[in-house]
Amino acid sequence: MIARLRPLSVLCLAALLSACAGKQTAGLGELPGQPQGSTAQLLQQAAQSKPEQAALLRLAAADQALAQRDLAQTQQILDLIELDKLLPAQQIFASTLQAELALARNKPKAALQALQHPSFARLGELPLSQQARSQLARANALQADQQPLAAARERVFIAPLLEGQAAASNHEAIWALVSGLSSTQLSSAEPAGDDLAGWLELATLARSNATPAQQVARIGEWQAQHPQHPAARQLPQSLVALQEIAARPLTRIALLLPSQGPLAGPAQALRDGFLAAHYQSGSETHISLHDSSNLTDLNEFYRQAQADGVQLVVGPLEKPLVGQLSQQEQLPIPTLALNYNESGAEGPAQLFQFGLAAEDEARAVAARAWQDGQRRAVAMVPSGAWGNRVLTAFRQDWEARGGSLIAAEHVDQPVRLAQQIADLLQLRASEARAKRLRDTLGSEVEAQPARRQDVDFVFLAATPAQARQIKPTLAFQYAGDLPVYATSHLYSGNNEASESLDLDGIRFCETPWLLGEPDPLREQVVGQWPAAAGSLGRLYAMGADAYRLAPRLGQLQTLPSTRLDGLSGSLSLAPGQRIVRGLPWAEYRNGQVYRLETATQ
Repeated sequence: MIARLRPLSVLCLAALLSACAGKQTAGLGELPGQPQGSTAQLLQQAAQSKPEQAALLRLAAADQALAQRDLAQTQQILDLIELDKLLPAQQIFASTLQAELALARNKPKAALQALQHPSFARLGELPLSQQARSQLARANALQADQQPLAAARERVFIAPLLEGQAAASNHEAIWALVSGLSSTQLSSAEPAGDDLAGWLELATLARSNATPAQQVARIGEWQAQHPQHPAARQLPQSLVALQEIAARPLTRIALLLPSQGPLAGPAQALRDGFLAAHYQSGSETHISLHDSSNLTDLNEFYRQAQADGVQLVVGPLEKPLVGQLSQQEQLPIPTLALNYNESGAEGPAQLFQFGLAAEDEARAVAARAWQDGQRRAVAMVPSGAWGNRVLTAFRQDWEARGGSLIAAEHVDQPVRLAQQIADLLQLRASEARAKRLRDTLGSEVEAQPARRQDVDFVFLAATPAQARQIKPTLAFQYAGDLPVYATSHLYSGNNEASESLDLDGIRFCETPWLLGEPDPLREQVVGQWPAAAGSLGRLYAMGADAYRLAPRLGQLQTLPSTRLDGLSGSLSLAPGQRIVRGLPWAEYRNGQVYRLETATQ
C-alpha cells in the first residue's frame, strides 16, 4: 500500500499511514448507521435524544435528504449541527456531506474547502467505505473545479479501495480525465507514483496522430512493458473500441469537394491537407476524388460509390448539399460532411458534420473567460446573420455556466464605433452626471467620465481591421483596462508586430496549426504551400483532421467522451453527430502573439 503513495498532503499522508498501521486511537467516535425511517422521523428522534446520539441521527437524516436530492433540506439539517462539537469521525462525515452538497449546487471550490477540515487527518482510521466516499468527493470536486490532473491523481490513489462496479467506474473515470488532457499538459505533468505515470504514458500513445493500427500496436507494446498496470490488465473501453476499429480498416474513401465556383479555393486547401495527411500516414487506403461543383443527384452519386466499394464519403463542403443529406432518413454510406446543416436538425445516423464553426469559438470564449474568473460580460459582434449566430452561441453557453451578459452591440460602420462602445459601457450616463453636477454647483468641477463598473470583460468577434479599431477605442473610452476575449477571426496568421500593436492585451482562441503546433505534417505542408502559414492554414488543418477523423468516427459514436488532438483543435463528438473543436489560446503582447497555458490544470 505504501508503494502507491503520492504527495496529496500531510493530512492525507497521516491518514493513510494510520490506515496501514490498522490502529484506531481514542476519541475517534462512530459514524451514522443506515437511516431507519424517513428523514422527518430521524429528525424527530434527534430532537428527543442526547447530544451525541442526536448528532448521529441528524447526520443520517442529512445523508438521506441528499440521496433524495432535497438540497434545501440537506442544508437546513447541516445548519443544525455544530461541527466543532462533533467527534472526528462525525466531522469527516459531515464535511463530506457538505462537500457533496456543494457539488450538487455546482460550487466545487466550496466543496474543496469543506474537505480541508482538520479532522481528515484521521480519515485513514475510518472504514474503507467512508475513506472511498470522502476521497471520491474530493476527486469530483477537483474535476468540477477544472483540475483534471489533480482529480486523476486522487482517483488513482483511491483505486485500491474500490471493488466491483465502483472500481470499474473509477477506472474509466481516470481514463476520461487523463485522455482529456491537452498534449502540453500530458508532456509537462509531473506524476507521483508509477500508476499515474503509466496512465499518462498510455494517454500520450492514444493521443498520437498515428493510424488506428499503429496506435494499437504501440499500446500493445506498452501493455507488454507494464503488465501489472491497472490499464494494462483492463484497457479502457475507448481503447478496446480502437482495437475493433483497427481490425476493420478503411480501404476506400471518396473525397467529394467542388473544383469550381466560390468554394473552389477553400476546397483545394481542404483537399491538399487531406491528401497530405494520407500520404504521411503511409496507409494503403484508396482515395477517390469527386467534383461536387455540378452535382445534381446525390442518390446517383451514392449508388455509384456503393458499386465502387466506397466505405466512407468525406464531403460535401456546400451547405445546400449538406442540408440535403440532413433531410435523408438514412444514408447508404457513412459520410463526414465538411460543413454544418444550418437548420441544426439532427440528420441520419450515418451523417457526421465537421467544420470551422464560429459557434465553437464563441463557446470556447465562454469556457475560458469563466475559468479565468470572469462573470459579467458585454459583447461586440458584426451585424448580420453570422454575428447573430455567434452571439447566440456565446450567450447560451455563458448563461448556462451562470454568467451574465449585460449588453451587446452589433458593429457595422466604423464611424459609429465610438458611440457604440460608449453606449455599451454607459459612458454617456457618466458624462451626463458630471454635467448635472456642474449645473447644480454653478461652477466647473473636475469630473472624468467613467465606464460602468459591472462589467468584467468584453467578448469580441471581429475581423483584424475591426479589432485594430475597437481596442484603441476602448482605451479612449476609459475602458483600456477591460479584458477582451476574442474569436480567431481577428488573427490573420501574420505575426508582424508593427501591424498588431493596437491588439495588445486581447486574448483569442485559435487553431493549433496557426499557433505553430510542432507537427511534421504542418511543416511539410507549409514548406510546399506557403499560404498554409496564413489564414488558409485553418483549412489545411481541417483537411488533415478530416483524414485523421475518418477511421475513428465509429469510436466517437460509440464512446462520445473520446477526443482527437487535431491540428484544427481538440476534436470530439457532440449531440447531432457534430464534431466540435476545443481550441488553445493566445494573447497579443507588444504586437506579438504568445500562446497561453491551458486554463485547466
